[in-house]
Amino acid sequence: MKSIRKEEDEEYTLGKKLVVTTLKDIQLHLKVIILITTSFMVWFLFLLVFSPKRVSNSTRLFLSTPPIECKDNFSVYIYNLPSKYNFDLLRDCTSLNIYTDMCPHVTNNGLGSPLPQMGSSWFTTHQLIAELIFHARIQNHPCRTNDAHKSTLFYVPFYGGLHASSKFRELNYTTRDALAVQLVEYIHKQKWWKRNSGRDHFMAFGRTAWDFMRSDEVPDFGANKLLNMSPVKNMSVLLVERHPWEGHNQYGIPYPSYFHPSTSSEMVEWQNNMSYMDRIHLFSFVGAPRTGKKKVVTRDRVIKQCEESSNCLILKCGHGPSKCHNPIEVVKVMMRSNFCLQVLGDSYTRRSTFDSMLAGCIPVFFSNHTAYSQYQWFLPSDPTTYSVYIDLERNHNIKIEEELLKIPMDEVERKRRTVIELIPMFTYAHPNSTSYGFKDVVDVSLKSLSNHVSSLLRPTLLDLS
Repeated sequence: MKSIRKEEDEEYTLGKKLVVTTLKDIQLHLKVIILITTSFMVWFLFLLVFSPKRVSNSTRLFLSTPPIECKDNFSVYIYNLPSKYNFDLLRDCTSLNIYTDMCPHVTNNGLGSPLPQMGSSWFTTHQLIAELIFHARIQNHPCRTNDAHKSTLFYVPFYGGLHASSKFRELNYTTRDALAVQLVEYIHKQKWWKRNSGRDHFMAFGRTAWDFMRSDEVPDFGANKLLNMSPVKNMSVLLVERHPWEGHNQYGIPYPSYFHPSTSSEMVEWQNNMSYMDRIHLFSFVGAPRTGKKKVVTRDRVIKQCEESSNCLILKCGHGPSKCHNPIEVVKVMMRSNFCLQVLGDSYTRRSTFDSMLAGCIPVFFSNHTAYSQYQWFLPSDPTTYSVYIDLERNHNIKIEEELLKIPMDEVERKRRTVIELIPMFTYAHPNSTSYGFKDVVDVSLKSLSNHVSSLLRPTLLDLS
């Protein structure tokens, strides 16, 4: 009996060893498979993201989340343009801007590289990249339609801003204008253009109107003539800065900042955080000094006053390494300030305006054209509800600090509350999101465009008689 039990014990022990050995072999095989798979995925992602001088057509890559139902009374059709007008321009991303390598900035549908230190909704978004984000958002928008017969808006996804900046040093005007001229000729021949002579068509660019309004009488550095072409004057054109006097068909859209939430909870959490920030500085300025231009005199005065005040926090920018190129540092300054000085530089508008409002900082303007005449779809008609205006250009003796200290604290709180409530309207939601639960830049733009086009095409009493 003992011998039988002994044999059974030996068999059990041997079987146990075999099982353990088999399990170890399986585990070893699994580890090898996982290692190989992981290595392949890392290699693939590296090629996809960091391949030099070439960027995949990331604007075409979207999550397969079914879009929510369109609850607006419009639909938007996207022209399937020849790729030379958009995606092909991204291939040589190092040449898209004469000052900056745009390869890191055109990734993630124009959002740029992630900023994990700030959270999943934050990216190093370039200030002049709105056209890519706009395209990606409309691609996945619930009001997009593939049936042109039913469409009320027609979007022409030309990456004209990126193309213009790649040709800034081109001395031959014909060459500089060529792609824009070809684009207009192409669209002008389309069936849907002829239906309403292009009045229901629109484009969106991430640069200022000045980059597309060169005339033979007033040649300008880098600009092409796109917006001065007759067919384009029938269209609506969205830009981060419109021409204040001649831009009858131009509409200002916010510069993209760094925050691109996918859900309403992310938005609400950020708004709540900004409501309770400890703002230890009365005012701040983020920017670089300028020289040699009459319009930057005011900027120099602003910088001087900030530097001389113990109540002002300044973050100076310039060529080379600078904290100004770090979104975290920029937002940190604005989060700690009650007021943010927004003085014009190379043009009237600044991306900093929207960076500061994102941080709950009340903007202080020194020109009507920095915001008031630009972003009427997005900002309250009464500028005193969310901003401060100081006419330093006419009165050089005004002390910024004294003017801001005159504002009662309860009024400061009301302005800040309005600024924080406005954050969703000048935020570009993450392009892959279809149910973010708030109206962002693209939603507001499409709705406003729809109202505008409806008024243009509405039959008048004269038409009906």
